[in-house]
Amino acid sequence: MADTPIKRALVSVTDKTGVVAFVKALEDEFGVEVISTGGTARVLEEAGVHVVPIEQYTGFPEMMDGRVKTLHPKVHGGLLARRDNPAHMAEAAEHGIGMIDLVVVNLYEFEKTVANPEVTFDDAIEHIDIGGPSMLRSAAKNADSVTVVSDPDDYDEVLDTMRAMDGCTTLELRRYLQLKVYETTACYDAAIANWLADRYDEDFPEELEDAEGAPATPDELGVYLEKVDDLRYGENPQQTAAVYRFADDFAELGSSEHPLVGAEQLQGKPLSYNNYLDADAAWNLVREFDGPACVILKHQNPCGSAVADDVTAAYDRAFACDPKSAFGGIIACNREVPFELVEHAFDENGQFVEVIIAPSYTSEAVERMAKRPNLRVLATGGVGGHAEYELRSIDGGVLLQNVDSVSEDPETFTCPTERKPTPEEMDELMFAWRVCKGVKSNAILVSKGKAGIGMGPGQPNRVDSALLACQRADEACERMGVEKGGYACASDAFFPFRDNVDVLAEHGVTCIIQPGGSKRDDESIEACNEHGIAMVFTGNRHFRH
Repeated sequence: MADTPIKRALVSVTDKTGVVAFVKALEDEFGVEVISTGGTARVLEEAGVHVVPIEQYTGFPEMMDGRVKTLHPKVHGGLLARRDNPAHMAEAAEHGIGMIDLVVVNLYEFEKTVANPEVTFDDAIEHIDIGGPSMLRSAAKNADSVTVVSDPDDYDEVLDTMRAMDGCTTLELRRYLQLKVYETTACYDAAIANWLADRYDEDFPEELEDAEGAPATPDELGVYLEKVDDLRYGENPQQTAAVYRFADDFAELGSSEHPLVGAEQLQGKPLSYNNYLDADAAWNLVREFDGPACVILKHQNPCGSAVADDVTAAYDRAFACDPKSAFGGIIACNREVPFELVEHAFDENGQFVEVIIAPSYTSEAVERMAKRPNLRVLATGGVGGHAEYELRSIDGGVLLQNVDSVSEDPETFTCPTERKPTPEEMDELMFAWRVCKGVKSNAILVSKGKAGIGMGPGQPNRVDSALLACQRADEACERMGVEKGGYACASDAFFPFRDNVDVLAEHGVTCIIQPGGSKRDDESIEACNEHGIAMVFTGNRHFRH
């Protein structure tokens, strides 16, 4: 079809930014007839624009508190009729339906409405737009003939095109605006569905539980994302990448109270793809601890971790775990970072740091970090808990699961060995158990003095992970000038054979925490008894693949 000039427009907007100037230009420059509704019509008339009220155009009054005003054949017939179909045009003429060439509509602010914690259910329902999406979808379906504008940012481009095309728009522009409409209505519907699902969960929680009483996953899940930034590249320079935030109510499920995507970057270069992955892993792990804690993470594994009476001491102890691996790593703290911590990291240790993430920083710390302008400094504004769900993309779909956290009550643990852990050993084991959750499987974490001094990550068999963790623990003790042995050990899953225990015992492990549940648990228990090791079964594993 040839492009035809725009002669009639229907304008009904919630966001009135720029609409008066846009419609004035349509009327003054191109002689467009303007149909409008309610508050939009009043704003345009007050600005001197001649408007045909919707009830005058349809011959039918607005009714039911405005719920019914544009749902009329003279509106949707004028939008949906195919101009190149003689039967459509004959039927339109028979019923007195004129063509509408341009629709300018944006929607009731549902998401803004429900963002108010005081919103009532009835008020939220009233802010579900019906006529707006219907007009947008009708106009977009017929983009061969109809121009549809759902975003005030597109007003100028539409006018520029009409000026260049003698009052017409191009098919290319109409197709672009068509796509934008369906993206807009999809996000809008997803926001409504997610909000209603949350309310349903609150009102009828028993209907949304599986057989074990855990929250059931939804049968359908709408997730819409808003680009935050393009990244220089992905994991490797030949890969393109970007970072997105959740743009709908899934943010309540997929984001914590103080998420990484949303943290304020105080200084430094833009984060890379790998920076985001590592910072996320470090931030999620350091929030496992109630007391002052620091995690130094490299390539998705915590090479240093510790708790202490204050966050600077926690950093010092975390750095001492493995100074070599800490070079080029990520520092995550669960307390405000003071000047002393920054001074220790940069002036005393000379540590090269890619990213530091914490709830906040003292002004002196910020001033000192400014001397390293490439250092990426992220302030989350708080610590908070974890998100409820996490997503992972796979070829052809996504995986969804509840976010893993160490929430076990030690009172539920069992101790099958002859020797029981002392209270001090139990505290150490719980520290190791929390850190071990952040280590790639097969994961072994050896700790001493509530510092993760030995890590065995991602080995194809658990005994190699145990050997690697013990070797690193011994090296750390030599480096720090402390006696080897007296270690606690955490394993993210059960020991398949007793050889794991034998390796740990050889290197001075005195207590072990693991899920249990192996067919050969008895062999591991026997080995612990032979070596005088106390072993605790938690009943839960913490794989991190």
